[in-house]
Amino acid sequence: MDMEFVIELLEAALFGLVEGITEWLPISSTGHMLLLDKFVKLNVSTDFWDMFLVVIQLGAILAVCVLFFNQLNPFSGKKSAAEKKGTWSLWAKIIVACIPAAAVGIPLDDWMEEHLGSPYVIAAALIVYGIAFIVIENARERKAQRVLAQRSSGGARHMAANSQELTVSELADADARVTSIDELGWGTAIGIGLFQVLSIVPGTSRSGSTIIGGLLLGCSRTVAAEFTFFLAIPVMFGASALRLVKFFLKGNSFVASELAILGVGCAVAFVVSLLAIRFLMGFVKRHDFKPFGWYRIVLGIVVIAYFLLAA
Repeated sequence: MDMEFVIELLEAALFGLVEGITEWLPISSTGHMLLLDKFVKLNVSTDFWDMFLVVIQLGAILAVCVLFFNQLNPFSGKKSAAEKKGTWSLWAKIIVACIPAAAVGIPLDDWMEEHLGSPYVIAAALIVYGIAFIVIENARERKAQRVLAQRSSGGARHMAANSQELTVSELADADARVTSIDELGWGTAIGIGLFQVLSIVPGTSRSGSTIIGGLLLGCSRTVAAEFTFFLAIPVMFGASALRLVKFFLKGNSFVASELAILGVGCAVAFVVSLLAIRFLMGFVKRHDFKPFGWYRIVLGIVVIAYFLLAA
């Protein structure tokens, strides 16, 4: 194995690392991957790169299937008939919620790739969604503070005492209309699916779009994050299948080195995704999404400054 190929594999691993982190945190995986490509170039054809950028997500989605296997498995012998019925209902909501993104994203895929992949579009999307996260979380906290004040002044001393043990951020989540995935109704699921359509613009973030949608529609942060993970399964498998079909229809085929690059990228994305998902699920139980909002804003500003100076 020559050193040049080893470097290619290390670069593929770096893309897998970035994919594994940014796919699940609401900071835009595609945006980060396109920006990383400005500095780290894989020595592959344009067709392979376009395919790699999407298919590497299969490693990330496999992590969701592993971590949530029991919850998503309708055939589990440990589940009662009612629980199996609930799991099938959840899958139905997932599939229906993915229809809007598929209906819009598939016909616009090539156009979006050609016209909206510039660093400035990515930077603008990073900043706008970052502001949205901060505004939404601030609004939820103001509402929670009002609820806490009403409880305190209404004579519900024990409720106020219990509420005081929570941070305002935690209280905002506790008072959400949907606090478990079992409470997620059809209307809310479809509404989140409509927000997912916004993610076809690079830099918006699929997880960012659906999490924002979930929060606005009354979900707790945990429910919004969980349903986001579940929506990713059909979306990513579908997107990967579409890119592979396009890749082969253009007359391309894999050589051994390309299979190795794709395999390393997917494997690293899988391992890193396991850690990233566990981190996010633990983080949102006690913290809000504002740190991700600020990160997006800072990164967007840095990207604009860099490409203006480099022009």
